[in-house]
Amino acid sequence: MTELNLATKQQQIAELPVQSRVFLHGPAGSGKTTAAVQRMQTLIDAGIPAESILILVPQRSLAEPFKDVIRSPQFIAGGEPAILTIGGLAQRMLSLFWPLVAKDAGFAAPQNPPRFLTLETAQYYLANLVEPLLQLGYFESVTVDPNRLYSQILDNLNKSAVVGFDPEEISSRLIGAWAGKPSQAIIYEQAQECALRFRELCLQQNLLDFSLQLEVFVNHLWPSLLCRQYLTSTYRHLIYDNTEEDYPVAHDIIESWLPDFESALIIKDEQGGFRSFMGADPVSASHLGAQCELSIDLSDSLVKSPELEQLESALTTSLIYHKIEEKISASLLNAFSIHPFRFYPQGLDWITAQVKDLIQNQGVPPEEIVVLTPFLSDSLRYSINTRFSDAGLSMSTFRPSRGLRDEPAIKAVLTLVKLAFPTWGLKPVKDEVRNAMLLLIEDCDYIRADLITQVLFTQSTGALRSFDPIKKEMQQRITYLVGERFEKLRLWLEENARDESLELDIFISRLFGEQLSQPGFKFHQNYDSAAAVSRLVESARKFRQVMTVESTQKTPELNKEYIKLVETGILSAQYMGDWAAKTRSGSVLVSPAFSYLMNNRPVRFQFWLDIGSQGWWTRLDQPLTHPYVLNRNWQSGKLWSDMHENATNQQSLIRIMDGLIRRCREHIFMCTLGVNEQGNEERGALIMAVQTILRKLQSTAGVKHV
Repeated sequence: MTELNLATKQQQIAELPVQSRVFLHGPAGSGKTTAAVQRMQTLIDAGIPAESILILVPQRSLAEPFKDVIRSPQFIAGGEPAILTIGGLAQRMLSLFWPLVAKDAGFAAPQNPPRFLTLETAQYYLANLVEPLLQLGYFESVTVDPNRLYSQILDNLNKSAVVGFDPEEISSRLIGAWAGKPSQAIIYEQAQECALRFRELCLQQNLLDFSLQLEVFVNHLWPSLLCRQYLTSTYRHLIYDNTEEDYPVAHDIIESWLPDFESALIIKDEQGGFRSFMGADPVSASHLGAQCELSIDLSDSLVKSPELEQLESALTTSLIYHKIEEKISASLLNAFSIHPFRFYPQGLDWITAQVKDLIQNQGVPPEEIVVLTPFLSDSLRYSINTRFSDAGLSMSTFRPSRGLRDEPAIKAVLTLVKLAFPTWGLKPVKDEVRNAMLLLIEDCDYIRADLITQVLFTQSTGALRSFDPIKKEMQQRITYLVGERFEKLRLWLEENARDESLELDIFISRLFGEQLSQPGFKFHQNYDSAAAVSRLVESARKFRQVMTVESTQKTPELNKEYIKLVETGILSAQYMGDWAAKTRSGSVLVSPAFSYLMNNRPVRFQFWLDIGSQGWWTRLDQPLTHPYVLNRNWQSGKLWSDMHENATNQQSLIRIMDGLIRRCREHIFMCTLGVNEQGNEERGALIMAVQTILRKLQSTAGVKHV
């Protein structure tokens, strides 16, 4: 059995009597998950069948500590605990009991199997419904990318499912809280109409997006005696981690299920709820504590230092009251430091040099360092990546809301697919071919990539020509080494594209494995690119699995349809490979703060870039939905005012700051910038709060402030 380094209180929790229902709460970093992992092991050591243990998490990435132990060689052979989200549990039960509920749930073809949609395939079907309406003038007053529009319509449906109200109430709830111009009511009504049309399509074609999966499970399967008996007899022990990040209906189900478990460990982070904009509800999570016989508070952090503890308290006080009355110690400066710069490039140069010093001179492992921003744009990512590469540093990034087409690696791979199958009529343009050669072939710079495109690519046919027959002078300019690699790639595409019935995900997987990941190509040992291609392969496979059930289209037509879908900028679903890539050892994580928080991984050093940005404070504009109005804690019919917006932004910023500090062991480097990425000056709430702390320090210890 894997040995864990446990504090006394954690060990006591793990060794509680088997017949215990415990509500475990406390701040992040206090060892709650570690205690839960040991509790799982203790139950199995006591002879309880592993398959009778249900481990429930709000997001699959949060189950990694449990999976790490289960995968270890020391784990007892035999069954494994079931590790699920509430959505995964719903999908599993729907697959098992589909004939029992399909007719009652309103599906037009209950005799046919269900088809589960990912975010990508749901957007595909929704886009086919909404695009004709856009031509009729729907949403004409909204300036938002169509794919963001589709995602917000789906988000409204998801909110109705996770909160537990009828989709037909979407517009009335949003309109009832709207305090602006009356014309916005039309937009909300149109958004609901699109949502209901999509729901009708799903019922007609046995399509189940996340909202419909959850709704059918909650309203039809969970009340079913047969399903309830199956669940209660299969799972006898529960470990429910990070309940504050889960949905109200999930809490409802567990609350009614708890009496049937022989044992339960319910875990809640204080000051959690980072996924509130997705429907997470810490308030309803707290109600689960009343159903447990024992409540345990782990209040001592095992991560942050006493100085970081002081910083958290001072920053929270400053954000709430805009002043600090109590005296604070100068030792607080051991927890953080301020580094002012006029322009972005200066700040990035300093961060690169500091990270290099930490790794090479102080022996800090790269995975113990993160660079955090409110948003991570393509240009910022490129700027950091270029500097890190020049300094010999490895970095990984994670942006879950990023579309597939926005990944350069995915663009390059899809360009090769178009070159391989010119008969599909998806001819790449010269810029795409040039960028693909530049990104894929080792030692191919921009000039050589341009020469390859000019000489070896035929725009009219969309095909590549051989390197061998061209003039020797041109071969020498491209170089024989680059030409040899190009020819190897071209011949592979020519040979493997003869069978147009080959599924796209299989073709791309082979292309990456047999060519692009090999020496001589830039994807060799490029883990970020590998992760992006892996995401593309899984996305293409799931699209094929959904579309081929009843589709009369042939494989080449489906492949073309998928490529067109990606190129519209559709938002990507999240895959477990994404989460694994960002925790890779040997690389520094560069990430938006929110994405890092959902990783739930402490590090030694954090860099906060541009603390003056309003992005730390302001939520994203969502004209078709509202995460706080479509919530159980919002009173129906109450107007959402600027006061509510300001208070919510303040609480959100406090939650983020506390979450970041609780996940830091040693020091936070805060960078201020005179002008932001767009060249504008910003003075956001975070920098104002830090200034308040520094002024207080100056008055007591003579510390300078910026």
